[in-house]
Amino acid sequence: MKNKPNELCQSCGMPLNKDPQGGGTHADGVKSKKYCSYCYRSGLFTRPEFTVQEMQVLCIDKMVEMKLPRFIAKYLVRNIPKLERWRNR
Repeated sequence: MKNKPNELCQSCGMPLNKDPQGGGTHADGVKSKKYCSYCYRSGLFTRPEFTVQEMQVLCIDKMVEMKLPRFIAKYLVRNIPKLERWRNR
């Protein structure tokens, strides 16, 4: 499965075409079209206890670790609360 450039993980907001595993997996092993491999494996969220704020902090920290300026990382995570996983929480 090849993801389109504008498809984002509906948990963390990472572009799915940047996922080295090609996406998360459902319980039956089929690739997810909604979630990345960092957030979703074998049909379960890898961090089910996370709040949206904890996800934003994790993503900011990861981007800073990858040498992105913190102010840009904060800008990039602003829409995480609007993603499918977090919308109704």
